[in-house]
Amino acid sequence: MSTLQELDRAYVAGTYARFPVELVRGTGSLVYDTEGKEYIDLGSGIGVTAFGFADETWKKAVTEQLGLLQHTSNLYYTEPCAKLAELLCTRTGLKKVFFANSGAEANECAIKVARKYAAEKKGAEYSTIITLKNSFHGRTLTTLAATGQEHYHELYQPLTPGFVHVEPGNLAALEQAVATHKVAGILIECIQGEGGVNVMDKAFVQGAAALAAREDIVFMVDEVQTGNGRTGALYAYMHYGITPDVVTTAKGLGGGLPIGAAMLGERVQNVLGFGDHGSTYGGNPVACAGAYSILSRIDGALLDAVKEKSAYLFKTFANAKGVKSVSGLGLMIGIETEKPAAEVVKACIARGVLCLTAKHKVRLLPALNIPMEQLKKAAEVILAVCAE
Repeated sequence: MSTLQELDRAYVAGTYARFPVELVRGTGSLVYDTEGKEYIDLGSGIGVTAFGFADETWKKAVTEQLGLLQHTSNLYYTEPCAKLAELLCTRTGLKKVFFANSGAEANECAIKVARKYAAEKKGAEYSTIITLKNSFHGRTLTTLAATGQEHYHELYQPLTPGFVHVEPGNLAALEQAVATHKVAGILIECIQGEGGVNVMDKAFVQGAAALAAREDIVFMVDEVQTGNGRTGALYAYMHYGITPDVVTTAKGLGGGLPIGAAMLGERVQNVLGFGDHGSTYGGNPVACAGAYSILSRIDGALLDAVKEKSAYLFKTFANAKGVKSVSGLGLMIGIETEKPAAEVVKACIARGVLCLTAKHKVRLLPALNIPMEQLKKAAEVILAVCAE
């Protein structure tokens, strides 16, 4: 074990089963370890580095803002915060934005909005939030309660009350839950990332949105992993022909700096008033400047390229030796392998390709602008590992 790994194990909380790889620098979708070994990155920091490592445009925006104001608090106005909020709203049609530091915090905001809206419209007893089984919404006590996976709940009882989980894709079960409980909101992922890269059926998502509208329930879509161009649309809900009341996002929006956003639609845009919610770092000018540089470059040409690369990956892995199935959308891909996914990822690392897992699948979340030649080279490595 290296000195760095010993230092990490001695002083960093042992919450991560790290790979024995010490990364030191990167450019685009290539990253290098302490020994100079090159890797093709297909994980992008779990969907964060949307334009790869050391992206020049992002770096310029961030460093210029660092030389002006690195932080002010939300007692004052700053241009990057306001401009990013405007861009998010104009690109989505949503009306207001609350900035936080992470996806979990963005989801906390969404839940607060749903409960406050319901309390004011129907009464405080309307507080239940319905989510889907196999979902993942964050690691705070409340977003763990929202997460529909029991093993995340085991160590932290009692969790925040007021959450009900239904089977994804089962509209009848969702309707029954609404009829049974006093419901404030419905929160879904269009693609369950941590849950195994499971794509929701269009009829189910549209049915859930219609149900929420009919019953005056706040409809929320968690786009922490699926957002910001990842699926070939700016946000995954756009594939479904719906407009949610609240959209949460984080990860790829920041390009590498912590930022989360809860975007509020017309029905709920004014639910939060002075003092109802807040964040010391939310809307940080450096993080917002970086995010603006990312979001402003996610255009039609880039999204078309994401779709092209996605089609290549689906074609490459469909019916390949050692591959059972392929799921996902855009550059959010889950590969069900005959070998255990963890073994595939470990073998790929040894051959210079960094992948992820999601449940029993190998998960790919490459940078949106990964060069096709690098993507093909990495795919060949994964194919070879699966076929052995």
